[in-house]
Amino acid sequence: MRTVRNLRVRPDLLYLASGWSTLVTDVRGRIRGTGPQGFFARNTRVLSLERITVDGREPVPFSTANVRGHAQLSYAELGDGETLPARVAYLLVERFVGEGLRTRLTVASYAGQPLELRLRIHLAADFADTSEAETGHRVQVGEVDTAWDAAGQELCLRYRCHGLDRAVAIRATGDGPVRYADGEFVVDLAVPPRERRRVDLLVEPVFEGRRLAAPPPTFADPDDAAARARTRLAAELTRLTSANFDVTAAWRCAVGDLAVLPLGEPDGPTAPIAGLPIYQEIFGRDTMTASWQALLAGPTMLADSLRLNAHHLGRRVDDWRDEEPGKPLHESRSGPVSVLGLDPFAHYHGDWSTAPDFLVFLGQYYAWTGDLDTVRELLPTARRALSWIDRFGDLDHDGFLEYHCRSRAGLKNQGWKDSDTAIVDEHGRVVPNPIATSELQAYWYAALRHAAVAFAATGHPRLGAALVRRAAALRRRFHRAYWLPDRGCYAMALGPDGRPVRSVNSNDGHLLATGIVPARIARTVADRLLAPDMFSGWGIRTLSADHPAYNPFSYHRGSVWPVEAGTIGLGLARYGCWQHLHRLAEGMFAAAALFDEHRLPEVLSGLPRDDAHPYPGVYPASCSPQAWSASSVVALIQALLALRPAAPLRTIFVDPHLPEWLPELTLEGVRVGRRTVDLTVRRRRGGRTSLRARGDRIAVVRRPTSQAVAARRR
Repeated sequence: MRTVRNLRVRPDLLYLASGWSTLVTDVRGRIRGTGPQGFFARNTRVLSLERITVDGREPVPFSTANVRGHAQLSYAELGDGETLPARVAYLLVERFVGEGLRTRLTVASYAGQPLELRLRIHLAADFADTSEAETGHRVQVGEVDTAWDAAGQELCLRYRCHGLDRAVAIRATGDGPVRYADGEFVVDLAVPPRERRRVDLLVEPVFEGRRLAAPPPTFADPDDAAARARTRLAAELTRLTSANFDVTAAWRCAVGDLAVLPLGEPDGPTAPIAGLPIYQEIFGRDTMTASWQALLAGPTMLADSLRLNAHHLGRRVDDWRDEEPGKPLHESRSGPVSVLGLDPFAHYHGDWSTAPDFLVFLGQYYAWTGDLDTVRELLPTARRALSWIDRFGDLDHDGFLEYHCRSRAGLKNQGWKDSDTAIVDEHGRVVPNPIATSELQAYWYAALRHAAVAFAATGHPRLGAALVRRAAALRRRFHRAYWLPDRGCYAMALGPDGRPVRSVNSNDGHLLATGIVPARIARTVADRLLAPDMFSGWGIRTLSADHPAYNPFSYHRGSVWPVEAGTIGLGLARYGCWQHLHRLAEGMFAAAALFDEHRLPEVLSGLPRDDAHPYPGVYPASCSPQAWSASSVVALIQALLALRPAAPLRTIFVDPHLPEWLPELTLEGVRVGRRTVDLTVRRRRGGRTSLRARGDRIAVVRRPTSQAVAARRR
């Protein structure tokens, strides 16, 4: 029986977003000027404090909730609702997030006589960067000028810092006269018996001369780029029902989160942000990874994510930004710290995984859609990514990709685990650069194979064949250099001396997903991943609990990442490791059931699932929702079905294996190519499954993967 439920990440905050804008309030819907609270536009806090009083008293909301991801509604009592004759009135605070912010304040009277109320609104803006608001440490401090335009009834707060010029325009309109005095908007409201009076507060950032308009006051999606992207996604995403409530609820929450997270950028309108409240920016690998893991729910996100990454390739050698020609973007922030050049993240390229990921996901996109037009459109980017890997990815020419950081303010580690202390040797010492982590070699192997398909399908068969040969050679070379037979796993990395880093960690799950692991040892690798020191009961730890550097609440040294569960699940299915997959999937869906709305956070702790730990806790600065935590739910369902699309053949290959705790599931509207199919899978006595498919001229073929067949023969 589940004894813990409705956990919330960052339980003292509520936050909502649209495109590049985020509103962070306390749990009562207030902006109190503490911590990361405020309204942020393009990673800049343009409203850091809002204090509302009615007749000198600050209303205390008694009921607050977010609505549809981009809006919020609070109710506060202004009078005594139990005394007769009634003098009760309520304040409704409605917030609507678009490029700007609209706050609608409505006084609703249920009194038997008129009410005369004075409403005051005190506002401030500190123009802090998102990172500064999160940490509480200011890196840049400029002057904020205040100007009141009496004719236009508008307050302008303008920020100047070392040439940076940003502003926010704020105006109040409503059912009473508005004035500005002593740093406050003042509105006198005369409210007749049982009627309402309202005031609208419009907060509109002004960046580079462009004014970002406040949205209309509607809980329905407004007509802007981000809202259109949300509507487009919501109409596309696959529906799931199952006999397991937690699985159904986790899926609905996951696809719902994916539908509200797109940036709405022109080059990738449905490409998702990484997560809220602090990662509202372009992340190359995160955007693509989430979109890839979510392919079973729909392919549009991946097409747009690939285009977004194609638009942001490196153009020059720039050590400050770890940029090189053809190197994809790692992240792009628009906050003051980055725009002023105090960090390199305005467009930072310090990541080695994004280039091979682009090639892998281009091949995956083709397999799901058969869309040769988009593949041809993106082929020049694929060539540039290949060229970057060949020119810069392996500087010592040992046949492996090894990363290094040139920027004095960049990321030390530039593989999947990118925190500074993520890569440690077996004694707990941080490994110096350059480092050839194991998962990078696996991504490179998969990239060569998927790029081969993309090039062959677009009329370049000789190049495709050459890439396949390179992949086969890399696979042999990798196993010789990384396999640790005494530990039953692969080395975490090769260090700068070329010697294996013998730390047991989660990277092996990525290796299974790419197919670089020989079938004869796949079960050994899976056994090691699900051993007690690696599998917490909720998910697979990033680092073994027996390691001297293990910390269950660290970012990458023993925590559990739901995104890895999605990737590892696909790897276990690839090799037919069904018992392992069922344990992993059960742990993740059980973890989802602990949280509010069944929403998996960015990072769980690595604490064991036992009586002493009724829930695992989370990494302290976790985001939720997080795009690739949402996508992992979709990937796990795909793994349980061992579903592999072949859109050019109008075929889906499946090998479903449902566990006892999931006896039945139905997917409606699975898109492969230009066709859709509904799938119903049931677990029969003895564990066998039945499959029913209803599709639009598409073949559904039951067939195990070649690696699963090979693994069974061992």
